[in-house]
Amino acid sequence: MSNCDSCPSKGKCDSKESSCSKLVPKYGRIKNIIGVISGKGGVGKSTVTGILAVQLRKAGYKVGVLDGDITGPSMPRFFGINEKRAEIYQIGNTEEVKFVPVETSFGIKVISLNLLTEEEEQPVIWRGPVITGVLTQMYTDTEWGDLDYLLIDMPPGTGDVALTIMQSIPLEGMVVVSTPQEMVSMIVKKVVIMAEKLNVNILGVVENMSYVQCEKCGEKIRVFSKKSAEEQAKYLGIPLISEMPINLNLVESMEKGEAEKFVSQYEEYNKLLDSFKRLCK
Repeated sequence: MSNCDSCPSKGKCDSKESSCSKLVPKYGRIKNIIGVISGKGGVGKSTVTGILAVQLRKAGYKVGVLDGDITGPSMPRFFGINEKRAEIYQIGNTEEVKFVPVETSFGIKVISLNLLTEEEEQPVIWRGPVITGVLTQMYTDTEWGDLDYLLIDMPPGTGDVALTIMQSIPLEGMVVVSTPQEMVSMIVKKVVIMAEKLNVNILGVVENMSYVQCEKCGEKIRVFSKKSAEEQAKYLGIPLISEMPINLNLVESMEKGEAEKFVSQYEEYNKLLDSFKRLCK
């Protein structure tokens, strides 16, 4: 079997196998790889990744999550699996290893550096080349099995890891996460321009923390900006996937390790999946 046979981009690119620089997983077949990125930290990128993963799984898809934020991994916390650890197997008498991801209660396969270290608080004090090397190894050497979607929670900004993912991993598209503030939008636009320069397909933007909804009357109160999500998306020059509220109930569910259950039952998040599937076509 050639690398092209297991590549998600098979039939979608013009590259020949001999000249292709895209990486493919050794232990599995993945149909679609989606990067989730922002230009700035603290906008809820990991939360959006987790919500989208749960919604896809709820719809019947086989889903995996690669926590690509090596120095700030948070996906295990979102899924409430931070006390578990991924298994590591040595391949024969070689130095190669295979990672077995941790499965969530909904059956989402997750690999993260925090699932490979003894303690989740243990810091990673590495330079760029080491970080990108670990990232690509977690992608290629994890036993993914057959997946419909692999979501990659990317670190913020336009640094080494973002560049490696955009250049080396066959992305079907990218979801950009922002918040309703002009300064944030300006920084996020750097990521949009970077992706365009590298010919990476951007599906659209999720505006997170768009508003707070009054539990009594249902009024949407915009906290950070009076501008609409549509205006922010127009500034970025990409489609609006969804606008998501500040939700303390979601925060509480994550702290209890019950985010999957909450997300699957919260109807507002269905809009995210509907728009995502429409833009993926």
